[in-house]
Amino acid sequence: MDWSPLYLSLRIALSAMAGVVPLGLLAGWWLAQGRRFHGKLIVGTLLTLPIVLPPTAVGYMLLLSLGRGTPFGRWLNGSLGVHLIFTWQGAAAAAGIMAFPLFVRSAQAAFGAIQIELLEAARSSGASEWYLFYRIGLPLSARGLLSGFALALGRALGEFGATLMVAGNIPGVTQTLPLALYAQEQAGNDHAALMFTIVLSVTAMVLVGFSDTLAYNRRNYATESTR
Repeated sequence: MDWSPLYLSLRIALSAMAGVVPLGLLAGWWLAQGRRFHGKLIVGTLLTLPIVLPPTAVGYMLLLSLGRGTPFGRWLNGSLGVHLIFTWQGAAAAAGIMAFPLFVRSAQAAFGAIQIELLEAARSSGASEWYLFYRIGLPLSARGLLSGFALALGRALGEFGATLMVAGNIPGVTQTLPLALYAQEQAGNDHAALMFTIVLSVTAMVLVGFSDTLAYNRRNYATESTR
């Protein structure tokens, strides 16, 4: 059996998370601890949309945006020489956009659980926002952030619809494990489809279990610290 889709899925998912984590950390901190202003709720809603939109709709919007039919797409392809359509990099971009909201919401919840008195005390001592984020926010929210990372990684590994729209289903190039499962089922190869399903299911169980364990430990730690 050809397991190259598994290795490609790992490559794409980890590449996607390399972009999701830094941007998601900043977005989560800003949503949880940034100054309030009119429109902040709208921004948070827009960042969450990929969770509720059909993945094919997100993929179609990406296809329109990244192709040569839009000014941005022409600039991206022509001026920068960046070609994402029907490439593994495009699949990583699609997976990252679908995983991004999960990580942002987890980061927002983790950062939002920090006692505001602690942050205000640091601010009154002259601490910068970067210091608060790096030296206080990240250490205190580590469990929640790791939990969110596990969920987002699982989402990136299981992405199907947006990846198919942006990168296609090209064996050895963009065919991830979910796409390979679909191709094998369409070809009538039930054994390979079942094996791919088992791998995806076990991976999802491990990641969700890891995420739940971290969340459970974080709740226990918070309960004990308040006693």
